[in-house]
Amino acid sequence: MTNRDRQILCGLFLSKFDQRALEYLGFGTFAEAFNVLGYSLQARPASIKNYRDELDPYFPNPRVGWHKRTLREHCERILEMYREASLDDLGELIKRFLLPTCQAESMPEVRRVLCHLNPEPLGSFAKRLITGKAAEEYFASRYTTMGRFDGLKLTDTTGWGCGFDFKLVRPHTDRFLAVEVKGLRAKFGQIQMTDLEFEVAKALRKRYYLVLVRNFAEEPFHTIVRSPAESTLEFTKLERKETRLSWTANIVE
Repeated sequence: MTNRDRQILCGLFLSKFDQRALEYLGFGTFAEAFNVLGYSLQARPASIKNYRDELDPYFPNPRVGWHKRTLREHCERILEMYREASLDDLGELIKRFLLPTCQAESMPEVRRVLCHLNPEPLGSFAKRLITGKAAEEYFASRYTTMGRFDGLKLTDTTGWGCGFDFKLVRPHTDRFLAVEVKGLRAKFGQIQMTDLEFEVAKALRKRYYLVLVRNFAEEPFHTIVRSPAESTLEFTKLERKETRLSWTANIVE
């Protein structure tokens, strides 16, 4: 399935199931769904809306949609494949290709173990996208327009475990800037930095940037905080003691 196919599938899901689709994925409004799904799939939010509107005439919902326009071939192909799919089938498919961790959660036996070992709520699908993938893709698609990052080469470090999401380097130099991205559903809210992120921010000082992508519920915008550990943001240290178990075995044969 191509990225465009995934975008069309999201539009189909929103068209076919309407408000039930929003509730299933944890979105409050269609605007929020367009923003979060669009940025997560490296597309304009308007693209998700357009696919929904194009498919509206084929499902019972309160919108008119593009009833006077011929369905485009790539949309027709997805419609034929998934027209009869259920809410659960389409919803879980979308969750899996946007958040691979949902693959494990979709298996009841594994989910029971996860919930037993980690009793904290897994959080809504929408919230997890906003605080991760959607906010990061927002930054990756717009960083060259943010002034201080223009002309820098971007490297995605989200899987490195190094305390920030992106490394930015000016050509022909070894000196880099570090960017950690946090997403907020509303214009205001609470963010959390891990101990590693905060310590790296203190070590890099003015070379560490915190980019806050805010207001996914309506129209996302960003705020840039340089050297967050030394900024006007008031961070409160939260301590939580955890006991981690492991199992060992001796291999003798």
